[in-house]
Amino acid sequence: MSSQTDVQVQRIRAIGLTVTNCNRSLEFYTQALAFELISDITVEGQDYSDLEGVPGAKIRIITLRLGDELIELMEYLNIQGKPIPSDSQSNDLWFQHLAIVVSDMDRAYAHLRSFPIEPISVDPQTIPPENEASGAVRAFKFKDPDGHDLELIWFGPDQGQDKWHQNSHSLFLGIDHSAIAISNTEQSLNFYCSLLGMQIDSRSLNWRATQSRLDNLPGAEVKITGLRPIQDGVGIELLDYIVPGKGRPMPSDWKSCDTAHMQIELVVNNIEQLVDKLRHNGVQFVSSRIVQFSDGSFPYRQGCLVKDPDGHAILLIVES
Repeated sequence: MSSQTDVQVQRIRAIGLTVTNCNRSLEFYTQALAFELISDITVEGQDYSDLEGVPGAKIRIITLRLGDELIELMEYLNIQGKPIPSDSQSNDLWFQHLAIVVSDMDRAYAHLRSFPIEPISVDPQTIPPENEASGAVRAFKFKDPDGHDLELIWFGPDQGQDKWHQNSHSLFLGIDHSAIAISNTEQSLNFYCSLLGMQIDSRSLNWRATQSRLDNLPGAEVKITGLRPIQDGVGIELLDYIVPGKGRPMPSDWKSCDTAHMQIELVVNNIEQLVDKLRHNGVQFVSSRIVQFSDGSFPYRQGCLVKDPDGHAILLIVES
């Protein structure tokens, strides 16, 4: 019998977003943020329905790349999902954003403002130098046409991964992390580190006026824990709001077809063993089984969708 530690997340393959109109989202992500189109497929049938927990689903999936990173835009063609609540805030527990790295914040911000974005931040904010983990980092938060939260982030010379400093020709460089609002740091660390085998990469406390202007939350104070898989790449940031405290929990009736749905695709080395471990630990499953994909048209061979302690969707996959 192999040990529990053999089960580990290798890397984040992609981040999926449920959208209401693939064409509109495709135009936004390629024009405003310089993503490239990789593939455009439509899937249906029992396997996809079982995977996403949505009976009879017919889904158009557009895969886009920025730098080394992938996102998937998923439009449910035959099901009308619920929209993202228009009064969503960064401390609501369904909050999740993608952090897109830029080589020049002022140029990227100027470019972005010519598109129909809804800003969250007042304007680009610079984290104060007394913040050891992220002092001098610049960031700007906004929403895409569906209300998904996005962030532009710029790293100083000694910050972030090395690759963000190697390509100065492109304005938009790639995705650094996906940040999720959580209710309890220790509970989330148990899920992501103890059960999934991710590692803590950084810890910081962000507060004061800068964070308030960044999040549009008065007096914002947030404990941030950065996680990375074994093979570097995209990370996950846990956002534990101390002030103004935890927002609303994720409604239990939200499904994969609802627009607030985002799923982080984690490549794992032994899905059967991991699923067994998660079941023993009371993790919530969306997929009714480990779904096998044999037709070769899909980017992975096996998949199973689960939820983290706060309801964020995690798609465990074995690559083809």
